[in-house]
Amino acid sequence: MRRSFVLTMLAYLVPTFVLGYVWHLELFADFYHNLGIYRPDVIIPFGFLSMLLQGAIFAAAYPRVIEKPWTYGGGTRFAAGAALLSWTFTTLAVAAKHPMTSVSGFVGIETGFTVTQFVLVAPLLTLGARLGGMRRDAGREASRQGSELNAAT
Repeated sequence: MRRSFVLTMLAYLVPTFVLGYVWHLELFADFYHNLGIYRPDVIIPFGFLSMLLQGAIFAAAYPRVIEKPWTYGGGTRFAAGAALLSWTFTTLAVAAKHPMTSVSGFVGIETGFTVTQFVLVAPLLTLGARLGGMRRDAGREASRQGSELNAAT
């Protein structure tokens, strides 16, 4: 596994898991309990596994959809798109399907969670890309392509 993949996956997984645990099970536990949406015995390993898979998907997509993933602008753009995608299936779809005492309360608190999550993740994606050598790899690739072009002419 490439170092950049592992680092960008961890850039998503670590803050998402820590924030998710603290947000849902500590800081706002009473709010979520009053919404009547969560089971009393939350299965934390399932949550961790879902975040691990999301992190792997985002880590694989990040350098493919962002031209310069080692820049903070690249990390911010990717995080904004990932946040919107995440929000559609963690907030809107859940609000549409699950019984709860306050749909607007759920949408509000989950929107706050998603925004906070990706504000934390965005600069860490950039850091993971930098520490993983994505910029060096891009430079080598450009150099290789330039050499191939010169050899062909």
